[in-house]
Amino acid sequence: MKRVYLLTILACLLILGVFLGSFRLMDVSGQRDHLTVGFIYDNDESTAYTYNFSLAKDAVEKKYSDRVDIVSCSNVLDDEMEEPVSELAEKGCDIIFFNGYSQLVPELAKDYPDIQFCQTSYMDMSGVSTPANYHTFKGEAYQGRYVSGIAAGMKIRQMILDGIISEDEAIVGFVAAFPTSEVISGYTAFLMGVRSVVSQAVMRVTYTHTWSSYALEKSAARGLIDDGCIVISQHTDTIGPAIACEESSENKPVYFVGYNQSMAEVAPGSLLVTSRICWEPYVLAAVEAVMLNKDIESTVTGHIHGTDVSAGFEKGWVEMDDLNQLVAPYGTQQAMDLAIGKFRAGNTDFVFKGNYTGVNPDDPQDTIDLKKGYKENANTSYPTFCYVLNDVITVID
Repeated sequence: MKRVYLLTILACLLILGVFLGSFRLMDVSGQRDHLTVGFIYDNDESTAYTYNFSLAKDAVEKKYSDRVDIVSCSNVLDDEMEEPVSELAEKGCDIIFFNGYSQLVPELAKDYPDIQFCQTSYMDMSGVSTPANYHTFKGEAYQGRYVSGIAAGMKIRQMILDGIISEDEAIVGFVAAFPTSEVISGYTAFLMGVRSVVSQAVMRVTYTHTWSSYALEKSAARGLIDDGCIVISQHTDTIGPAIACEESSENKPVYFVGYNQSMAEVAPGSLLVTSRICWEPYVLAAVEAVMLNKDIESTVTGHIHGTDVSAGFEKGWVEMDDLNQLVAPYGTQQAMDLAIGKFRAGNTDFVFKGNYTGVNPDDPQDTIDLKKGYKENANTSYPTFCYVLNDVITVID
């Protein structure tokens, strides 16, 4: 009997040893206890784009606490990327996020194969060969632009019905940084949202040829206001356009639609709504993937294009903030929610579609007819719609 007990105990110890060994192996080959996470910003948090991106860093800190060390560099120019990357590599970064558009990053990734490089996409990545440790990502911003256009259209319709403006004064303005497809896609989607409510609305666009200049952006907005625009939006980085709208004459109110960062404090009387790309879902998932020794694209939820990922409202990559109930007409939230519901259901084909033709400003021979529609972000996270629509969009030099 004692022999049976002894054999039983030995068998139990053997099973326990196998279990503990397997557990230790799983711990070694699976989850890491600690990561060093790097962030390299093209600007600082005083600008809307970088501030919005930095919210993802805050989310990592909140979720992982003392399991991560975070190091960052700000105001890094695209062509000066080598030194900060080297600095973060020396500090032991396991993964580095970039919000700039530097073409040096995929090249630098080759020199640090043990570090995962995650950059906001700056070009059409479909068919582009990149290192296995280089990844790109972006929220499908056109969806938020379209919904914010609906809010603007609701306000314009109210102004027409109240006799504040006539139908031929339904003009929206857009302060744009550069004539890239990312910018053109955004302001076109915005106008399509406006025209879904006010079909006769048109747009005027002014380029600042810089991402961040308070003086130039405010001046451009003022010029658009003087030119008759009654709603202004932007794809630039400062509060200049919002201030210009807030300072407009009470006899002729001008309303503002924000992007990336709340403008409620600086433009409480003119702000309508704000849309933003929400970077947190991708950044949190990418950190989790590295923590678990998994491929990033197997952990991130979105539209996977190789090592490039995008998503919109359906995955929480695009959000709407700051609907100003004191300014927005009754029914605005419901109209916005209806469009958001379509996006969440995967219905996106209605945005770039209609009786429109357009021209690529970089190649006048490249034209488009939107009767059959255009599907944005079909194969890449970077926006590719690059056509200025004839008759409804005017670019002011």
